Amino acid sequence: MKRIYSKYKAHYRDTLTLAIPVVISQLGHMLVQTTDSVIVGHFAGTIPLAAVSLVNGVFMLILVIGLGISYAITPMIAQENGRKNYAECGRMLCNSLFINIITSLLLFVFVYWGSAVVLDHLHQSPAVLVQAKPYLRLLGLSIIPLMVFVTFKQFAEGLGFTKQAMMISIWGNVLNVCLGIIFVKGLFGFTPMGIRGVGYSTLIDRCIMGVVMTVYVFRSKHFKAYLKDFAIRNIDRARSLQLLRIGAPVALQYTFEISAFTGANILIGTIGAVDQAAHQVAISLAALTYMMSSGLSSAAAIRSGTNFGAKNYDGLRASAISSYHIVIAFMSITALVFAFGNHILPWIYTSDKNVISIASQLLIIASFFQLFDGAQVVGLGILRGMGDVNVPTLITFFAYWIIGLPVAYMLGLRYHLGPVGVWYGLVLGLITASLLLFIRFQIISKRVASGSG
Repeated sequence: MKRIYSKYKAHYRDTLTLAIPVVISQLGHMLVQTTDSVIVGHFAGTIPLAAVSLVNGVFMLILVIGLGISYAITPMIAQENGRKNYAECGRMLCNSLFINIITSLLLFVFVYWGSAVVLDHLHQSPAVLVQAKPYLRLLGLSIIPLMVFVTFKQFAEGLGFTKQAMMISIWGNVLNVCLGIIFVKGLFGFTPMGIRGVGYSTLIDRCIMGVVMTVYVFRSKHFKAYLKDFAIRNIDRARSLQLLRIGAPVALQYTFEISAFTGANILIGTIGAVDQAAHQVAISLAALTYMMSSGLSSAAAIRSGTNFGAKNYDGLRASAISSYHIVIAFMSITALVFAFGNHILPWIYTSDKNVISIASQLLIIASFFQLFDGAQVVGLGILRGMGDVNVPTLITFFAYWIIGLPVAYMLGLRYHLGPVGVWYGLVLGLITASLLLFIRFQIISKRVASGSG
């Protein structure tokens, strides 16, 4: 252990310096859904909490399409920066902003006019559906400002500036919590809005975050050299397609994974509202640790992209391995927290003892899959930084849709193991993805280091 630490010490430091603000910023995306669940669970009840669970599962499936496409700019900016091609960074930014705005508008249209149709065919509780539909439409509208925020966030992070997005995310979440409680409870003269209240608070929060992040990038002295060629005239087909060739597979990677968890949510919803509420409690906690790992994955993508662009292949492998070490250490700690706090943590969300009983069982399973969840998302980030996205996309499809979800269905519904059986299937999918992605990283990194790739 001492020898390994000495070998990777510098890389641990550099990766963590870059990753910690990104982790906090990424966590902000997840905390929006988490705080919504906490507020609704305590102030509105179990049925509204089940509605939040259903909507968050469906919405995250839609949202990750946009986020995946937006993530294309980060490794590309890192690679161009590694080559010291600063003008190209500005050109990439204007093309990325164009693509992301178009994507957000299309996703909003789909959510607004398609949400009722989709929800009506999921065989969920009618009481849950009544409360879910208006909440989903408000979240759909919030995609537009969120995608603007993410565009400039990913641009800044690709250049190594990560703290500003972190601070904006922190204050944005504080605002979201305050407005959510005010709107749901009906404080300060507002009419109590129930579940719609957290929808409005999220929309307002994301609008403000988008404006503040945009102003920061354009006013900061750090980006002057990169923004000289940021102009509408530089939006062109070649660069847009280049971004989409990275972004579309990344969007599919996230879609395959999140859709498996959304599918699990829907499967559990057919069992009952209490089971679905318990699933929301456990998956919200697991999603927090996932988003932290996702932040580390983004940092790993930046470092691997920069090293790849500079043709520093030894540094690429060392930084990647150090990222694996860090995520394994972190997820080992969270696994222990879930295992020993499985009866305590659900009280954060609800006081319903039936929900807590089921959620505590699911947290034991969550403690087991922490290592694999962290390893697979970091593996995706490292490969994305090197521009390798197509094979990892096939891996995620195989792991979650060929292995994970069918097993979840068989164990949960056919063999009547309930939510626990569904989660066993998810664990198997995560194990498959993490192992195959690590093998892929070893093959690609050794190939480029030897000069044959």
